[in-house]
Amino acid sequence: MDLNPQHIKLSIGRTLLRLMPLILMGSLTLATFWLVQKNTPPESSMLERVRLHEPDYIIHDGALSALNELGSTKYRILGNKVTHYDDDASIDIETPRMRLFQPDKAPVTVKSNTGHLDGDLTVLELFDNASIFRPAQAATATEPATLRMLASSSYFKVLINDDIIETDRPITLEQGISIMNSTEGGIFNNIQQSMTLSGQVKGRIERAPRTAQ
Repeated sequence: MDLNPQHIKLSIGRTLLRLMPLILMGSLTLATFWLVQKNTPPESSMLERVRLHEPDYIIHDGALSALNELGSTKYRILGNKVTHYDDDASIDIETPRMRLFQPDKAPVTVKSNTGHLDGDLTVLELFDNASIFRPAQAATATEPATLRMLASSSYFKVLINDDIIETDRPITLEQGISIMNSTEGGIFNNIQQSMTLSGQVKGRIERAPRTAQ
């Protein structure tokens, strides 16, 4: 067997020359793959672009209810038209009406022309002709008597988990025959069923008439 180093070098050189086209093709393939990967957006970004803010279903005369830890209704949201969006799970509501319930207290109704419920079902925004209504309630063994209350504004935000309704827009509050106005909004606490107005408040406070004995 010829083990001459010169012959070995020539043999290796010829082998490299024969393999050179394959090496070049492999290099080109790797370079092309790298360029494609670099210029291709991540799959998640492509999915985000595909998921547009478009409705995936619409319900007419829809209703959404939630129960408290005792199994009683905590709140109920009604709407003439309920539109659900797939990308963020939020909901648009035409003519929303929300009823808030507290044990041994009169239910509170919040409504407006249009509404928007976030995807976590924690914030309900009410727009145009928004109002909070609590009917009068006679005294009970555990609760004092309350007067009819109506609060009106162009916007209310219902913080569902906190049982709070707030606005920073001008608000008119009627309680019994008293009426008050604030240009800086206010906060309604549904647990206490009380309204606190912000900023300068103007209006009149009238004594409720006594009922006949």
